[in-house]
Amino acid sequence: MTGVPSRLAAGARPRRLGAFLRLDPSALAWMAVVAVLVFLVVSPLARLLASSFQSPETGAWTLANYVTAFGRMRNLEVLGTSLLYAGCVTVVAVGFAVPVAWAVARSDMPGKGMVRALILGAFITPPYLGAIGWILLAGPNAGWLNRAWMALTGASGGIVNVYSFAGLVFVTALYAFPYIFVFATDALDRVSTEMEEAATILGASSAQTTLRVTLPLVTPAILAGAIVVFLDTVALFGTPAIIALPARIRVMTLQLWQYFEYPVRAEVAAAYSLPLVGITVALFWAQRLILGRKGYVALTGKGGSRALTRLGPYRWVAFAYALLVIALAVLLPFAALGQAAFSTAWGQGFSLGNLTLQNFVRLATDANARDTIGHSFTFAAATGCLAVLLAVVAGYVVTRRLMPGGFLLGILCMTPLVIPGIVLAIGFYATYSTPPIALYGTAAILILAFTTRFLPIAYVNAVAGLRTLNPEMEEAVRILGGSRTRAVSRVVVPLLKKSLIGSWLLVFIPAVRELSTALFLVGPNTRVISVMMLDLSENGSFETLAALGFVLLTVTIAIVLLGYRLVGRDFMLRRS
Repeated sequence: MTGVPSRLAAGARPRRLGAFLRLDPSALAWMAVVAVLVFLVVSPLARLLASSFQSPETGAWTLANYVTAFGRMRNLEVLGTSLLYAGCVTVVAVGFAVPVAWAVARSDMPGKGMVRALILGAFITPPYLGAIGWILLAGPNAGWLNRAWMALTGASGGIVNVYSFAGLVFVTALYAFPYIFVFATDALDRVSTEMEEAATILGASSAQTTLRVTLPLVTPAILAGAIVVFLDTVALFGTPAIIALPARIRVMTLQLWQYFEYPVRAEVAAAYSLPLVGITVALFWAQRLILGRKGYVALTGKGGSRALTRLGPYRWVAFAYALLVIALAVLLPFAALGQAAFSTAWGQGFSLGNLTLQNFVRLATDANARDTIGHSFTFAAATGCLAVLLAVVAGYVVTRRLMPGGFLLGILCMTPLVIPGIVLAIGFYATYSTPPIALYGTAAILILAFTTRFLPIAYVNAVAGLRTLNPEMEEAVRILGGSRTRAVSRVVVPLLKKSLIGSWLLVFIPAVRELSTALFLVGPNTRVISVMMLDLSENGSFETLAALGFVLLTVTIAIVLLGYRLVGRDFMLRRS
């Protein structure tokens, strides 16, 4: 009997080998995706965690990095300031977004199309570029608003100061509220108005109906948008570097940047950044706990009515508020940036003698500037292609259940969602800055980091598209003798063409303006627009910076318009 198990094992090995050799060639693609996701997601996080417990000199295990990171009360105060900053931004952003979203989706407010379009302008504006616009507007004495105030009133000083905690919160919220607006309007468009009409029939006023029926129904969407804003603010680098640093307001991202000044203390940075991951996980857990305690009915609105609330004369009040928010986020800062971009000196006012195209000529003739602009769009395009490819393959494995434990691929694809960009960059630096894979300062590490950062966007869209396809069409190809690879290339990809283009655009747009990740991984020969803008702001070259910002915005708007033409107006809202 002792020989039976060994004979069975010996017979099992050839059968397993034969089964492996008979695998569909597409199985190699699934395996390759697993390997790539481990390379992109698991390795940096594992290395980040390990390095936070290692001595940089000996490599021995130690808690010294955590003692250095959190052993001083000053560093703990910075953590508290960051959380307060993110919380205040979230509250202000909700105040900006929810009333406008309700007015656009549920009322007879005029100018809805214009409001949506201009809020999209705020959505695609890099926060650090908006911060520069507000420095030009609300600098303590030289800002246009303060100069106008002093000219009108004869006051010796300005009325607003962007270099303050309130200014930091205000400017950040102006470019964060579109997240909540998108979530809220999408939910309001989907929920039927039948329950609101029932409340009105029972005697509830419009205000009571909105507060007690409409807003509770879309609370999950508002909460999801608020969490995105909070996490994005905690990990934000550009706006704090431009406003908080001169104001001597210290937040976590600026503290992390200091650890990368000479001498580099990447291990301490790793230890200091890990609480950001903990905060992210805690927020999503809290969201699940809050929503789990209440009952929410998912109303798709199929067959439901879409009656709008008649505001009467107050519809102009709603429009005025929406226009005020838009003016603060888009119209005023864009006007200030436009004046600076076409001026020899932005503070000299509007005059023919001050008008020039020299700032744009300088960008066109400067080889370094041309390379920087080319890098940004090339890296973003490559990121979009790689992210969509990985997302489609992983999504196909998950939705078609092609391998045991395939759901783990989905988890890997979504994991970067809970990793702040600055933490991800530190993980990539710790993993791939030294041999045997020394990628630091190369285009490859930027593209890979950007791909990892925005992979969840592509994955969510790919899965949503794949779930709309009937697998029977692919099975028909298999029955007729085609491989699974042929079924995917000849059936799935053509049917998902619009969805894939939309996914590429949704990855390209944030990748071309990404700063937090690029700042820690960029090299002398791989500088991108976001990093160049930060350098220009530190040098006070606001005229060249504004011209560069206009180049970035012009190309981004052109890409969005192309997306509208190829995919449809809803590609910015696609999610599962």
